[in-house]
Amino acid sequence: MPDADIQLPAQVTATALGPWPGQDPVEATRIIRGELGSPHVPFLAELPDRGVGADAIGRTASLLVDLAVDVQPHGWRIVDRPGRDLVRARSALSTDINVLADIAGEEDSAADEFKVQLRGPLSLAAGLHLHNGERALIDYGARRDIAASLAAGVGAHLAKVSAAVPGARLVVQLDEPDIASVLAGTIPTSSGYRTLRSVAGQEVTELWRVVIDALRGAGAAEIAIAVPEIEAPFERILSAGADAIAVPLRALTTRQWEQLAEALEAGTRLWAGALQADGPGGVPKASEVVDSVRRPWRQLGLPLAALGTVRVTPSGGLEGQSPAAATEVLTRLTQVADGLNQLALG
Repeated sequence: MPDADIQLPAQVTATALGPWPGQDPVEATRIIRGELGSPHVPFLAELPDRGVGADAIGRTASLLVDLAVDVQPHGWRIVDRPGRDLVRARSALSTDINVLADIAGEEDSAADEFKVQLRGPLSLAAGLHLHNGERALIDYGARRDIAASLAAGVGAHLAKVSAAVPGARLVVQLDEPDIASVLAGTIPTSSGYRTLRSVAGQEVTELWRVVIDALRGAGAAEIAIAVPEIEAPFERILSAGADAIAVPLRALTTRQWEQLAEALEAGTRLWAGALQADGPGGVPKASEVVDSVRRPWRQLGLPLAALGTVRVTPSGGLEGQSPAAATEVLTRLTQVADGLNQLALG
């Protein structure tokens, strides 16, 4: 269950999931911090357009302790010693944090909160390969080693981010885009001719807990696990001790909304992926997005005053947008948060 010391916010806030278009961390950081001023939650942008090492797997793998990785023809692979790709990933992340420190230092008022996102241990194991070319997810020992290595590395990372934004409450988003396939046993092998055996739900919970405990020990004030809506394992997320569930709303079933309602009533926060930025009509109107949250909320009998526990996000990353369109999404998210706050306040 969520930590009893976590204080739920009095108002709806907005943030985005991390991936951002372009290759310029200075421009990205200025836009994000400009659009997501307090009480909203700016974040450390991921710029996958920069290439090797700027992708989510390489970025998180650069934090691993006593596990080196490098890029092979089939993707990131665990290797005996660090290579140039790992050096590149670490350098890019270091640059991003330095840029953040410079820009945050120029601001008249500091952000109350700041978010970083990491690939979760199960999806990381699905994205890393062993020496034989097979996915690390296939091996029980490798799965545990990756979770433990990530847990060992998050402390130094959060310390650097915290030093860049002194006084900000650190929020961490663990991304598990592959979790439904991990649990269902539908991740393909490297050959593509068969699938990897499913990972037991209890092991998933335990590996999440290893990383969550390390993040909390390193000073994270709030930890969300972000999953796709299809077969989203909400009960596993709660059992692991996460403070929040981040999920797109667009295809949630009635049963999933009921599960979320139970979690919300127990004190878990919802990061509502309410804004679909890649639809044919462009960025939707704020009123439409507000209604997409309000309708199921009321149908479940949840009090509107409880909307203050919500963070609103896009339904996915913004790396496929133009910088102008991604900026428009952030603007719209803050408008959605304002609309939901008006409902919450009556």
